[in-house]
Amino acid sequence: MPTEQLKTEQLKTVQLNGETLQTSHDNLLLFLDDMGQTNGRFAVEINGELIPKSQLNLTSLHDNMVIEVVQAVGGG
Repeated sequence: MPTEQLKTEQLKTVQLNGETLQTSHDNLLLFLDDMGQTNGRFAVEINGELIPKSQLNLTSLHDNMVIEVVQAVGGG
């Protein structure tokens, strides 16, 4: 099987904050870190369910996941 075909089969299609993306990541935390979504205070929801930060590194990415990341912004 050609290498290019293998790479295509390993890509997952996910939605991050309304944008459809393809990724080869298997791990949610690594994916979010690569996308610049883990800075400061943030919350993550997958398919409408809030995911505790302690579970982000244990959560696998799957095709068609809908991921929402909310960044907390402070001010005064």
